[in-house]
Parts: sequence; C-alpha cells; structure tokens
Amino acid sequence: MATNTPITSTLTEEQKAVTGQALQDTLVDLIDLSLIAKQAHWNVVGRQFRSVHLELDELVAVSREFTDAAAERATAIGVSPDGRAETVAKTAHTKGFGEGWTDDADVVTSIVENLKAVIAGLRERIDTTEKADPVTQDLLIGFASKLEQLHWMWQAQVA
Repeated sequence: MATNTPITSTLTEEQKAVTGQALQDTLVDLIDLSLIAKQAHWNVVGRQFRSVHLELDELVAVSREFTDAAAERATAIGVSPDGRAETVAKTAHTKGFGEGWTDDADVVTSIVENLKAVIAGLRERIDTTEKADPVTQDLLIGFASKLEQLHWMWQAQVA
C-alpha cells in the first residue's frame, strides 16, 4: 500500500479533509446503490417486470456514472478514493436489498427507500462542502438533482 501522496491539492488541509470525507461517503453510497439496483434487476418478478427491469438498468448506469465522477473529484483534490467491497459494506448509508425473487412492487418500495437514504446523505454533504469546496458542492448538487428526479419517478409507480 502506497503511503506517499503523489497528488497534491489546491485546497487547504481542512478543506481537503471535509471535502474528501464528503466524496468518500458519496462514493460508497453510490457504489452500493448500483449494486442494490443490479441485485433487484436480476431478481424482480411480477406484472411490471419489464418496465421495472429496464428502469433498474437506468439507475445502475446513473449510479456508476456518478460513482466515477465522485472518485475522480476525490483524486483531483489529492484524496485516494476507497471503493473496496469491505469499505462499502461497512460504511454505506443505504438501506440494502433482500435476497431471492422479489415482487415488482416490493422492488419499487426498496428502491425508493434506498434513493431517499442516498439523497439525504447528499443533502448533508452539500451543506458541509459549501465553504470547504464549492466545486465539489456543485457536483453533489448535480447528483442530488438527478437522483431526486429518479426518486419521484420510482414513487410515481406505486402512487
């Protein structure tokens, strides 16, 4: 494991610490969200199977795109991102997803709850990065905007 710091930051150490933690927390939440959506994608059954199955792929794609953006922003400010399975399992703020075949309505409910948890974390991190790093804050605002749109669309299925 490398102990050197080959990437330096234009942020102060305090700004880097605050921003790095916000990005790390976002990273693990998004990784887990993509895994949850993929698990649901493989196991959804029911009358709305096809539409839910396809919407889960959209959520996986968005989550993975945002995961990469968060990790690259972390590296840009000199913070090494940690997306290892062990780290995700220990630190993600998601609600998780059960095992086995899952009825489409239950999948929708689970995805709504997981999106809600991820968005809540993003909103907290938007506040904490306001002064520490407005560039990262802007990135997190973009994530929240898209995930809130998806949250609405998922809720509309069972409204």
